[in-house]
Amino acid sequence: MMAQPLSPPPFDGAAYGTADGTVGPNTALAARKLRIGYGGKTVVDDISLTIDKREIVCLLGGSGCGKSTLLRGLAGLGTPQAGSVSFLGAPLLEPHPRAALVFQQPSLLPWLNVEGNVGFGLDFARQPKIERAARKARVHDAIEAVGLGPRMHAYPAQLSGGQAQRVALARALARQPELLFADEPFSALDAVTRSEMQELLVDLVHRWHTAALLVTHDIDEAILVADRILLMAGQPGRIVREWKVAIPRPRHEHSDALVALRYDIVAALKAGVATSAPI
Repeated sequence: MMAQPLSPPPFDGAAYGTADGTVGPNTALAARKLRIGYGGKTVVDDISLTIDKREIVCLLGGSGCGKSTLLRGLAGLGTPQAGSVSFLGAPLLEPHPRAALVFQQPSLLPWLNVEGNVGFGLDFARQPKIERAARKARVHDAIEAVGLGPRMHAYPAQLSGGQAQRVALARALARQPELLFADEPFSALDAVTRSEMQELLVDLVHRWHTAALLVTHDIDEAILVADRILLMAGQPGRIVREWKVAIPRPRHEHSDALVALRYDIVAALKAGVATSAPI
């Protein structure tokens, strides 16, 4: 059965997670005092945060502050030097089958069509066992959710950049994730396609009852997509500011509020937040 559209809940800042790692009843992921590095160098340090179910958190910051390193650490793709990560109430020591990742490049397999790419990996040992019919239904539901039903049998070479990234999103959704990690997934797209994909991401998070952590360096993208924005800065990178975005959706109808929030974020960056004490 295909997931039915759901209206997003009204924003209530108390209902969402925090940047200090305080765990609540709706917490999907929590990190406490996390330090991650490699080659003897600390890349991010003293990171504490939570992400709640159905919450979209944007990790915003300039190049080199450790955003992608932090995302990979939170996803279980590396062992932290210090601190801990928990996912769905249990310690996260490796990638979890109920978490999915989407990267800047869709990384589709050229010899598989859309259906094959979306279903790829569902039979891996770490994934829950599902019957063939259920697997096929899950794949088809995910493809329909991203609007690619008519292109189900197309191959990657026949897809546009935006369509290929939709396939990557569908592949993640087919795992029925509780949390979607996305590392600048729309940065290579043109402005119109990028806007469409941003709207699609928000829609999918609410329809599929998942949460999302989106890494971006684009202030406007963070404002349009996020329920909460965390600003990273410094070397090693730390979370230095937080904004809860209470602007109603669709946000393009509230230009004054968008401009005011953007000004505040830009001012924080220009004021040298990178050297201030973390929150």
